[in-house]
Amino acid sequence: MTTPLFTALVGIIGLLVGSFLNVVIYRLPVMLQRGWRKECIEYLQMEAEPEGEPFNLSLPLSRCPKCQSPIKPYQNIPVISYVFLKGQCAHCKNPISIRYPLIEAFTATLSVLVAWHFGYTLQAGFALLLTWCLVALSFIDIDHQLLPDNITLPMLWLGLLLSLFGLYTDVNASVIGAIAGYMVLWLVYQAFKLATGKEGMGYGDFKLLALFGAWLGWQTLPMIILLSSLVGAVIGITMIIFAKQDHNKPIPFGPYLAAAGWIALLWGNDLNRLYLTSAGL
Repeated sequence: MTTPLFTALVGIIGLLVGSFLNVVIYRLPVMLQRGWRKECIEYLQMEAEPEGEPFNLSLPLSRCPKCQSPIKPYQNIPVISYVFLKGQCAHCKNPISIRYPLIEAFTATLSVLVAWHFGYTLQAGFALLLTWCLVALSFIDIDHQLLPDNITLPMLWLGLLLSLFGLYTDVNASVIGAIAGYMVLWLVYQAFKLATGKEGMGYGDFKLLALFGAWLGWQTLPMIILLSSLVGAVIGITMIIFAKQDHNKPIPFGPYLAAAGWIALLWGNDLNRLYLTSAGL
């Protein structure tokens, strides 16, 4: 298959996956919270709550949150349906958030870049899977300041597995990268907590950086940390100054880590080479 044809096909698949990611981003945190609540009730030996309707990634079927009208398949075509429906429910005309088509288009765009960069290869297939997981993790973290282990840990183990075949890095670099990725942010967390008495980040951030260490090797970690910190600082300061956001309000770090790691996935070697050249090394 030629690269242009593969890229076009991946773009279409990316739109469909983006539509599914909208479901994951909304429902997975709710599923986790319900599961935690159920575990707490069982642990405290309290009376169990009555079971409601099934709630998972497939049920209930998509419907309007206001009028509860089911969304037909032809009303759920990524991006296109939003345009034809003019951003409104087909029944009650309740506005539909523009975030849904934006996530679909964003996922498709990232997918196209991955396909164009790697071509029709095994690397592209796994890089697409990682990209889609990073999109879900980023938006869940933005909404809930949560990076679910259900996504992060399986992808971390997958990165270690792929290193056995040298797909992105070798085994030694992968294992060291996973350990170093976790420990670096854990030490930063402990130092910040010791100095301020506050928690500067969550354990999910440690696991996410460990994930990148497992996939790309320890050599990429300094660049990922630097890029994510710079972008996070710039956006955080901008939001405080222009959006008048409370400087005490926590800012999720996961999306910045995800963006930096994704850039390293595609262009990490080029960026490292550029840095070493500019530094005269």
